[in-house]
Amino acid sequence: MKPMDASHNTTIHVDRVSKRFRLGSGNEYSRLTEVIASNAKNWLSRNLLGAEAKVAFNKDGRADERFEGNDFWALRDVSFSIARGEVVGVVGHNGAGKSTLLKILSRIVTPTSGRVGVRGRVGSLLEVGTGFHPELTGRENIYLNGAILGLQRSEIKKRFEQIVEFAEIAPFLDTPVKRYSSGMTVRLGFSVAAHLQPDVLIIDEVLSVGDQAFQRKCMGKATELGSEGRTVLVVSHNLAAISNMCSRALLIDAGRLGLDGVPSQVIEKYLLSMNSMDGLVEWGEQEAPQSPMVRLRRVAVRGTVSETPTPQVDIDREIELAVEYDVLRDNAVNCVQIHLRDETGVFVFSSANAPSMNSGSDLTFGRPLQRGRYRSVCKIPANFLNDSRYVVSVFLGPEVGQPTIACDSVLSFVVHDTGAMRREYLGSWHGPVIRPRLDWSTESLG
Repeated sequence: MKPMDASHNTTIHVDRVSKRFRLGSGNEYSRLTEVIASNAKNWLSRNLLGAEAKVAFNKDGRADERFEGNDFWALRDVSFSIARGEVVGVVGHNGAGKSTLLKILSRIVTPTSGRVGVRGRVGSLLEVGTGFHPELTGRENIYLNGAILGLQRSEIKKRFEQIVEFAEIAPFLDTPVKRYSSGMTVRLGFSVAAHLQPDVLIIDEVLSVGDQAFQRKCMGKATELGSEGRTVLVVSHNLAAISNMCSRALLIDAGRLGLDGVPSQVIEKYLLSMNSMDGLVEWGEQEAPQSPMVRLRRVAVRGTVSETPTPQVDIDREIELAVEYDVLRDNAVNCVQIHLRDETGVFVFSSANAPSMNSGSDLTFGRPLQRGRYRSVCKIPANFLNDSRYVVSVFLGPEVGQPTIACDSVLSFVVHDTGAMRREYLGSWHGPVIRPRLDWSTESLG
């Protein structure tokens, strides 16, 4: 990384940074024989084998313009500066380039073009287990991480008890990290990164692994570090946390900087960027997201009173999420899965058209389908969702969890507590995260 051309008060300076990845290659700098073999393999899979390739689409359902042949541009011309003591949130859709940006700032990945400057010692928590040796104990890993950051053993020892107390892992301190749960690993990782006094602390979405109480504890610690003059950069889908703890936010949209401003403005633009404000999104045959087996044509939110798509639904009414798609080959297996998040980015539930124990089971799940148009409908019971705004993501593929078409944040709708059918407390009720088994059905449309 080149030296910064910014003022002394600036700790992070990003100047027109772009990052390109070569698809189908684990190494950007392969030998000539590897390149020839890789190209031959790609040609065979496209032209002879007919393998079902994974097709990527942006949040509008169109082919992502960041793909250029075998190249994918994760970031393009991103520029910003962050001053000492700022706590900055980074928001954006899945795959927007947020994690790539953090890896560049953490010196894990080098940019393809542009200049990056980070002043001072950097502590980062990007993935569960980052920086830990699985065979070493928690105690040994604390000293190892401190040494990597350039601290003397005496400096680490001075902060050792604070690290252990914050992480709440004292009984397991001399147990190898490979036996820790993901939650324990994240607690220790954050505690080490925060208490070894880095000048810049970079946190990715890994905090979502921990419980709610520890997440609040981490957010409080991040705010405290900012007040001490340290710079904190945090990526999170928890928009409420970004709003409360950050003085500034960045919106990364399809690899570019969409907005740099106060959290309320950035969050508003992020929510508005979610497609379909009318409860319906549909595609023509040419621009529709598709794979060799299936083509997504329409996603709609409907009330049971009317089949007309609507962005506003009554909390006292059953809600239907309808997905229409074309099966392009006979005997193709296609599973439909939806993910639902609330307006703060909290994951509410996922559901697939798998058979349920209740009536109305979807008998097409996992079975070969003949060519034609199909509609799969997921029914959400009345008084099931809170009074809030929700965002739908849709996934199609031969198996649940292995989609060949993935459309993130494709549609949104609002649930209103009108109180029309009851006289109870109105508004959003406090409730836990749920894992429902919902009724699905599929019909052929011809």
